[in-house]
Amino acid sequence: MMRKVTRKRHFFKTITWRITATFTTIMLAWLISGDYEIGLKVGFLEFFIKMVLYYFHERIWYKSNFGIKNKKHE
Repeated sequence: MMRKVTRKRHFFKTITWRITATFTTIMLAWLISGDYEIGLKVGFLEFFIKMVLYYFHERIWYKSNFGIKNKKHE
């Protein structure tokens, strides 16, 4: 049985990953700088830039056959 992976799934996967990754970036920037405002600024910029990059990265990998083996159904 073949599953169809929709763009909606890619979009929501992108959002949930960005929230997780941005929270980590904010905490690291705050820890390194000692200033929570710097952490928030870095996190804010990073959230939007990397969300767009991740979405297209995910779509490129989805279209790629790299590392996928075809199995014959019996």
